[in-house]
Amino acid sequence: MNTMTGLRLLPWSDPEGRPCYLASDSDDSSLNRRADQIEALQLSMGTELLGHARALLGDRKADARELRFLANRLCEALRDVLRVAESRGRRLHDEDGDQDES
Repeated sequence: MNTMTGLRLLPWSDPEGRPCYLASDSDDSSLNRRADQIEALQLSMGTELLGHARALLGDRKADARELRFLANRLCEALRDVLRVAESRGRRLHDEDGDQDES
């Protein structure tokens, strides 16, 4: 596993799909705040998508095309949520490490 202590995993990838990281001395930098906003949006969209998924899965008339579309969107939302969880987990771990050094 690639551990990049001090680097924040951002909630987006580069054009080739590789993760992007931010090295910043301030949690209040403009890019950190933007990443926080995007993470909040991704989590909100995932919650909204889950509601749509429950409704569509309960619809006996839903066809394969609709279910395939739903599955693709759910995969995208899960990818985003896992990236947010990884990013936040790394930052919690970094904070714990900083406290141990005090």
